[in-house]
Amino acid sequence: MGFTKAVLGLSGGIDSALVLALACEALGPKNVHAVLMPSEFSSDHSVSDSLKMVQNVGCTHEVIPIAPMYDSFLGALQSSFNGLPFNIAEENIQARTRGLTLMALSNKLGYILLNTSNKSELAVGYGTLYGDMCGGLSVIGDLYKMDVFELSRFLNRDEEIIPNDIINKPPSAELRPGQFDSDSLPPYEVLDAILHRYIEQKNGPDQIINDGFDEALVYRILKW
Repeated sequence: MGFTKAVLGLSGGIDSALVLALACEALGPKNVHAVLMPSEFSSDHSVSDSLKMVQNVGCTHEVIPIAPMYDSFLGALQSSFNGLPFNIAEENIQARTRGLTLMALSNKLGYILLNTSNKSELAVGYGTLYGDMCGGLSVIGDLYKMDVFELSRFLNRDEEIIPNDIINKPPSAELRPGQFDSDSLPPYEVLDAILHRYIEQKNGPDQIINDGFDEALVYRILKW
């Protein structure tokens, strides 16, 4: 693709941590730039885990808090939102603010933006269009979430590259207080098993249900 340097958003989660580790291995740490973009909903450990990850791989990094940009968007939209309660709109504004920031850096610096979405999220639409789905190369886009965990542990086989706290903590988009992936999705072990049967093995819902999976859950995931 003609790029020699890469940029990515580092959230403190396992997906972006794995992408960062792979990018540093492929391009060399000096050619990879990680951007931390905390919001008011980011936990302290997400920032500290990200900083530890950066230290482990030795890449460059910067911290760009998105609160001022996010608040500016909310202010501009205040009359349009007309006092409606906080919902997915405000959540997605955060993700899109991060996407805009990363694309600006990509354009200005000439670095390719690496996408950090996994196959499980992409398959069920658990992401923000023009937000965390931005990127010119989807590094782990063909890895299910459980594959992400397995590969991360494999990379740590000789030394801790990805902090164990990142691998072990419950996955969260951190777009609202106390949010976890499990609020919207079934356990990844179950989700991946259903998706693998449907996508890779070309099984229909009836066959997947006959394998012992809950009928309502199968139809919800596959949207049949």
